[in-house]
Formats: sequence, structure tokens, C-alpha cells
Amino acid sequence: MSLRDGHDRGPERLLIRDLSQVASPAGRAAPVRGPALGEVDVLEEAYVLCEGGRVARVGPMRELGAIEGDVVELDGRGLSAVPGLVDCHTHACFAGDRVEEFALRAAGASYEELHAAGGGILSTVRATRAAGEDALRAAVERHASWMLRAGTTTFEAKSGYGLDRETELAQLRAIRAAGGVPTWLGAHAVPPEHADAGAAAYVDFLLAEVLAEAAELAEAADVFLERGAFDATQARRYLEGCAAAGLALRLHGDQFTEAGAIPLAIEIGARSVDHLEATGHAGVLALAASDVVGVLLPASALFLGRPLPPARALADAGAAIALATDFNPGSAYCESLPVVLSLACTQLGLSPNEALAACTVNAAHVLARADRKGRIAPGFDADVVLVAADDWRHLAYHLAGPVVHTVVRAGRVACSSRA
Repeated sequence: MSLRDGHDRGPERLLIRDLSQVASPAGRAAPVRGPALGEVDVLEEAYVLCEGGRVARVGPMRELGAIEGDVVELDGRGLSAVPGLVDCHTHACFAGDRVEEFALRAAGASYEELHAAGGGILSTVRATRAAGEDALRAAVERHASWMLRAGTTTFEAKSGYGLDRETELAQLRAIRAAGGVPTWLGAHAVPPEHADAGAAAYVDFLLAEVLAEAAELAEAADVFLERGAFDATQARRYLEGCAAAGLALRLHGDQFTEAGAIPLAIEIGARSVDHLEATGHAGVLALAASDVVGVLLPASALFLGRPLPPARALADAGAAIALATDFNPGSAYCESLPVVLSLACTQLGLSPNEALAACTVNAAHVLARADRKGRIAPGFDADVVLVAADDWRHLAYHLAGPVVHTVVRAGRVACSSRA
């Protein structure tokens, strides 16, 4: 389909009418877990009325009645509606690409081998440092437009491709300027200039030289707790310093090994622990007994040929789970949450209902926005994705297909397949 992109445009009042379905996670609680994860309210032959950027009313067409005053109508015949998708884990601020690395990995090189040889994250660090802030902002805006066309109306993005003071702060400013939710991932890898001193000394540098300004720009801090990156002791020190500066806490954990990410996340009250490809039974039970959200990134696991995260076990144990793309140039060059929904249903064992909640209300909870994003309900932000089918489940069913027809953000049409 050919989408018309550009700045959000449209009326203060928008009526999306004659929809085949409106599907939204049930209730008002967040995050949803256990049986509630699969509870989706579906209205047939319905409408959504948006006023002032919020949902004013939603209901069956037979109860619409007359709408007084100026209102622009959007024809929803043959379409269904779901909440705007929320991508709570991306690395969308980067320069360059890693297509050569992709070819090497296709020929048998492992991600960890490439990282140890100076490729991987450090390859993107070199390109990102050289780009400059204006180019980084343009890159985030370009990537955000890709995500928007795939139905993402709210996205998080991390720094972590600077690993020096100037570029880390430039990344955070670029993310904010492009409308993203910024996370400071200063502890992503140890840069070459700190290699001799080691990871602990690099954490000292981050806390002493970067944290104060990063905390003014970011909403959360993240750390890559993994073999070859940062261990649990180093991660704890970094995150405790960030918490003292007022940042929410998140962790990359259990991607390749179980190195203590889940116990640390629970102990320090992290908002989420993300990846979990290596999480075993004990980790599943610990996460299920906690308030920490497990953010699952199946596109990354698929891209790297890694085991998939134990989504079904986590859901059955009662853990709060979210889905995200992990969009980045090296291990998940995928900006599409509909593709992630398809993977969740075909590879992770989740139902379409569970997958929808995981990338709407639960992802919004990870970003501290579940009181206004992730549902189509009165008072919520008027972020709505119109699916090009009369059954909303085509969003996951049609793998990589042209399923996103129109995206409404804050009550305005942001992009549409209509000519």
C-alpha cells in the first residue's frame, strides 16, 4: 500500500464510524496478567469518537445518534480498530548499518564472536559518534516514521551507541526531539577507550561524568547485564546510581546466559527485564511472583538464531509480559510490531488476544503510560490503528502483510493508505 506520511493532521473532533470491530484489552488495570492477559473486549459494528486528542466515546453504531457541531468523519467500513501499538524496547537512534555483519553471521559467525572482534555494538558506536546530533535526530525521525506506518504510535528508544558523554547526551536529545520516550543505556558495552581500565571503571565514568545530565533528558536507565558486557555487581552500582537521580530502572537480561538479571531486577524494583531467551524455570517463577514486567523480543531471537523466550511458561505462571521489536541495526532490524505479534502467536505460543495486550497496555505500563495509552476507552489518548480487515486478528494472522490501513494519533490521521 502507498501511505501518505507527514505531520499528524486532522480535526479536533474525529468520528471513526462503521467499523467492523473495535478491539481493546478489557478493564482498566495495568499490567494485565494471568487470565486477564487474554481478555479483549470486541465491539461489532462500532464507532470511536475522538475529541481534543482523547477518546470521548466508543460504542455500537446503533447507539451513535446525532453528533452536534463540527466533526470530520472517517469511513471504517470493512476495517477493524485496535489501540495504537506501543513499542517499549527499541534502539532507534543510530547511524550506519551492519549489513556486512549480517552477511558474516549468515555465513556462520556468532553474534558474540563478532562483538569480541570489535564488530557488533562497537561498530555502530563508531558510526554513531561520527554522525553528529542533526543526523541522529534525522535518523530517529526516519525510523519513527517506519514504526508509525506499522501501527506504532508510542515508542521508546535507548541511547547506548555513543558510550561517551557527548554522544550519549546527543542521542537522548535526538530521541526526545523525535517524540520518543528516551532511556539512557550508557552501560551497553565498554568502549575502546575504557577497555584497559575495564567495565567497573567505565561505570565510575558514567556515574560521575554523564548521569547528572542524562537524568535530565531520560525517563529510565538500562544496562546490558550479560557475559562480555556488565556483571550483576557492576549493573547494580550503575542502576542504583541512576535510581538515586530519579530514573526508572530497566535491564537487558538473560539474552545469552542467566547472569543474575532477574534477581537483581526484582530486588531493586526495576520496571522491566528484557530479552529472557536464556531464562529457565526458576527465573520464570521468580518473575511471575514479582511486579517486574518481562519484555519479550522474538524478532531478535529469530534474527540471531537464538532460543525463543519462554512466553507461554511466563504467561501460564502469571508473569506480566510485554512484546517489543528491539529494533536495532545489528540483532533485530525490524520496526514492525505486527510482525512481532505474528511471531508471538506462531512461535511463542501466545494467543492473538494475549499478544495484543502485550504490545498495548502492558507495553504502555513499562513506559509508565498505561493510564492513557494502550486501550480504546473514554479518556485514553486517541491513538487508534485501523486494520485492513473486518477481523482485528488479521494484524497477527497476515504475516508481514499490508494490514495497517490508517493510523490515528492523538485524534488526528497520521498516515493512511487512502489516496
